[in-house]
Amino acid sequence: MNITRGFTGRPRVDNPGLPPGQYDAGDEWPVLSAEVTPDLAPADWTFRIDGLVAEPRTWNWEQAHELPASAYEGAIHCVTSWSKFGVRFGGVSLDAFLDAVRPDASATHVVAYAHTGYTTSLPLADVTGGRAWIAWEYDGRPLPPEHGGPARLLVPHLYFWKSAKWIAGLRLLDHDEPGFWEGNGYHARGNPWEEQRYSGD
Repeated sequence: MNITRGFTGRPRVDNPGLPPGQYDAGDEWPVLSAEVTPDLAPADWTFRIDGLVAEPRTWNWEQAHELPASAYEGAIHCVTSWSKFGVRFGGVSLDAFLDAVRPDASATHVVAYAHTGYTTSLPLADVTGGRAWIAWEYDGRPLPPEHGGPARLLVPHLYFWKSAKWIAGLRLLDHDEPGFWEGNGYHARGNPWEEQRYSGD
């Protein structure tokens, strides 16, 4: 894992917006990646949803941008203990993509996969109902590559390893299939408010 400075050794403060065990990273946004940052241009980016859906589909950059714009403003929380407040992401609600493919009633989970091969697993309920986005802007500017640009999955109510960088697609399943970190001892869901950091938490 490649990690920049700033995610350890900070004092915890009395902040009701902080999940337990977290600190406020302030203006910093630490860079954490399990892989080398890819050289992926928007023109080469695609996003696909398949698996237990009525109509599997792939979007390119232009087609994804034709969907209704949506934004998230709030906080993000990393399993390595930092939280960042006042973040502003722009993109499209994942609901807009899912509406187009029509998930099967038997679908309960998704595996999100990146253009790099990274995977993470999530309950379908955690990426529907206005809880997840495909984000390509941060603070009104294109999302930087080191933070997942040209586009990343954004699931801000879970620990940030669930928000797969360089997102390439989702596969809908009727069971949980552990992704990279889940298969290496991390929690299956990753709720910051319950400190679901590792398997068994």
